[in-house]
Amino acid sequence: MGTLSSGAFGIALLASGLSSSAVGTMAGQTIMKGFVGLNIPINIRRLITMTPALIIIALGINAMKALIMSQVVLSFALPFAIVPMLLITSRKDLMGSLVNRRSTKIAGWIITSIIVGLNAVLLYLTFTGSV
Repeated sequence: MGTLSSGAFGIALLASGLSSSAVGTMAGQTIMKGFVGLNIPINIRRLITMTPALIIIALGINAMKALIMSQVVLSFALPFAIVPMLLITSRKDLMGSLVNRRSTKIAGWIITSIIVGLNAVLLYLTFTGSV
């Protein structure tokens, strides 16, 4: 297993990162075009998407610290995705027969509260230097 498996894992991780960047770029374009009516050329989108990572690499910033900080920053956005999703999927006028059941709503709000609470703790610990 040794060297061969770690090499295969590295290649898979690289492919995963590249494909997620492409998906993120395309999703961002679709959202921008649909909501704002803005059509950005693909090369500009790629440049915007890849520039932060290239800056981190060029500056020689510790990859693990950069990864942790990126997750902290992403934790800011998480409640803004989860809460509207729960609100929308709980509305019978929008979801019809696929509306969340009471047990699903309760579980969703409990899990959301835990995630938001843990994110708040993570943000506090990160920015006070405890992590």
